[in-house]
Amino acid sequence: MSKVIRVLIAKPGLDGHDRGAKVIARALRDAGMEVIYTGLRQTPEQIVAAAIQEDVDVVGMSLLSGAHNYLFPRVVELLKEQGVEDILVIGGGVIPDDDIPGLKEAGIAEIFTPGTTTTAMIDFINNNVK
Repeated sequence: MSKVIRVLIAKPGLDGHDRGAKVIARALRDAGMEVIYTGLRQTPEQIVAAAIQEDVDVVGMSLLSGAHNYLFPRVVELLKEQGVEDILVIGGGVIPDDDIPGLKEAGIAEIFTPGTTTTAMIDFINNNVK
């Protein structure tokens, strides 16, 4: 019997649109993962605290407000400061293609943009959780 993958879905910053995050959370749950949803308007510090407290394997952040270049890397930075380097960090939302390489260099494992299938996200998680 394999371990159930635990995923934290977070909405960092002032972004108040969570329909997509809820769709992803449900798809991951339906795929057999345990999903914790933090709710709207979370700070990077709150996201990291929840990830550590819930002992998750994955942090998935959804952002539509344009603050991804600060908020996503900040979560990775805070995880490292806490000595946590075994959590897969992924992001999604309305993110310009030009920003994706910098986010990956900052430690975001993958960025999922509008139109990505839930199957692609599930497969990526299953193939990349340590």
